[in-house]
Amino acid sequence: MNILLTGANSFTGMWFAESLAAAGYRVVAPLQRAAKDYTGTRGSRVERLGKVAEIVEACPFGSDDFLSLVQNNTFDAICHHAAQMTDYKSLSFDATAAVCENTRNLSKILENTRNLRAVILTGSVFEADEGIGTEPREAFSPYGLSKTLTGSVFRYWCGHLKIPLTRFIIPNPFGPYEEQRFGHYLMSCWAKKQTATVKTPDYIRDNIPVSLLAKIYADTVKRTLNNEKIVHIAPSFYAESQSTFTQRMAREMTTRLSLPCAVELLPQTEFIEPLARVNTDRPDTVRLGWDERTAWDNLADYYRETYLSS
Repeated sequence: MNILLTGANSFTGMWFAESLAAAGYRVVAPLQRAAKDYTGTRGSRVERLGKVAEIVEACPFGSDDFLSLVQNNTFDAICHHAAQMTDYKSLSFDATAAVCENTRNLSKILENTRNLRAVILTGSVFEADEGIGTEPREAFSPYGLSKTLTGSVFRYWCGHLKIPLTRFIIPNPFGPYEEQRFGHYLMSCWAKKQTATVKTPDYIRDNIPVSLLAKIYADTVKRTLNNEKIVHIAPSFYAESQSTFTQRMAREMTTRLSLPCAVELLPQTEFIEPLARVNTDRPDTVRLGWDERTAWDNLADYYRETYLSS
């Protein structure tokens, strides 16, 4: 079966492509830009992506080239994982422009993709009315708002055209090839044998190993194409305070990397975001063939090579 996966060069997208390919799917991965334009960690992901997927360069979602791609090929599922994320944490993020980019020419795409059987749209736990936690469950940010509105646009057109839509809601993934976010900060400190400080230890969030998330994603695509009606899935794993998760990370890396991995939890004085927001669907890791210890081993190996090899 043929899968069209947008956003496959992203952190989670690369892992999704690998899991889909391992499940036997032919994965076609349109990129926003030319492959050579991606450098650093993103360049490494594109290089790794090329081993499991057919890359189509400079083919943004909704562009003329994208429309030609779907018109000239047969895809059993469109997995729309790409989304506008530039400055996604900023209040100046343009939600309206992001929705336009995320959904450009959507009706034409759905109407012109031959033999299309399903659409899987990635969402975020930070959207309005997602997950469980502090009420009211409004969008965390303009970025969360853009994802909420993107989901509404997809629901309308998929419903109008009678194409099954599955919403795959992502919490906080972590793992190898991640952007320079929290894990990068922790390891940058620990590699120098410095103490990492946590300014928001009281937030309750849902951190999930990316390798597990990718297995759930491929399983969701498989079940959807097997005509299971999966309208919404929201994987959850380490649903706990950021202080607890940071200490978990420290224990796992101390054991594997023989580093102190010291942590200082600062008193949290600002609560700009809701105190708690987590997903609700606990995965069956045995059925999925995923092992927690192996995931930590692989993360430590990646950190060792990335931060400790020189």
